[in-house]
Amino acid sequence: MIRPFKQRGRKVRLSAVLFGMAGAGLLLWWRSPDWALLGQAFTNVRWHWILAALAFNILSVLARALCWWAILHQALAAGRLRYMNVLSGYSVGLMANAVLPGRVGEIARVVVLQRKLGSRRRHWPTLFGTVVAHRLLDLIPAVALVAWVIYAAPIPAWAYTSLITALAVGSLLFLAGIASARAHDGYHLLDKLGPLQRVIAFSRQGLAVFRSPRMGSLAAAFQILGWICQLLAVWTAMRAFHIDELPLVAAGLVLVMMNIAILFPLWPGNVGLLQAAVALPLVSYGIRYAHGFVFGIGLQVIEASVGIVFGLVFLGKEGISFAAIRETRDAVAGNESDRQSDQRPVADLETRIQIEHNI
Repeated sequence: MIRPFKQRGRKVRLSAVLFGMAGAGLLLWWRSPDWALLGQAFTNVRWHWILAALAFNILSVLARALCWWAILHQALAAGRLRYMNVLSGYSVGLMANAVLPGRVGEIARVVVLQRKLGSRRRHWPTLFGTVVAHRLLDLIPAVALVAWVIYAAPIPAWAYTSLITALAVGSLLFLAGIASARAHDGYHLLDKLGPLQRVIAFSRQGLAVFRSPRMGSLAAAFQILGWICQLLAVWTAMRAFHIDELPLVAAGLVLVMMNIAILFPLWPGNVGLLQAAVALPLVSYGIRYAHGFVFGIGLQVIEASVGIVFGLVFLGKEGISFAAIRETRDAVAGNESDRQSDQRPVADLETRIQIEHNI
């Protein structure tokens, strides 16, 4: 028998999906270009620049996975995870974020790594802490990019508020992350704490990279490299769609607006919203809105294809089904109250994935 709160949870999730689909449809109807231009734009695309954009996106994925590996190396005992394990988890997370609403990928990549560390649940909060640290390190290149764009790019008046807000909030979050970090104290010390204190301590331990100047600098360098590669991917994709005359800072503006558009993923990929966010600032450079919108579609296809291909490859390698990734979303979305107080939704998902792997 299905319990009433489960029925309500499913209705809420279904309503959210329908709302997202309606929002996407409204945006595509309101801000979309003449669809006749779409086929023409992809017919005339320069494929050698497309290949260059794909290559830069792949390099960006590899560099960001190296950043997460450095964070994990500091948070856990040295040598616990190989780079390929980390790349596997990061790639599965990329795919989940690309095809499912919400930040399911952040949980999915933790699920993959937990299988490499054994079944002890005390790793969960530490791994989630490393995901937070990874996102916080995004703020270093992001803040620098926003500052550069504000200084050098012709920004529409409506975009200033968003950019200044992102700059301020990003700086505050980064400082909060540094203040919350703690060094690796050893599990034998943390196990003496109470349940809630232990979860908080393990989560803070995931931020331990901020307490190590050497590993922190290495992780930040990899993250900055990943952003530089993504910036070059946007720049080469612009040339693929015959946007040749614009400077590199225009690609920086597009990258900033893309990240703002996907900050809160209301539906998979925020399709429609992302394209409008790409096209509108390019109008300031004299690029027609229709041209910019079509370029936004191509750019999203390029970026999503890398994440999906990497994710599918490593899903097969790990023996995890896509259904298990969808179950991650359901487990975190509202089924916690159906479990014992000392259990976690992701722990049940780990058992499901292990069974699939054994089969």
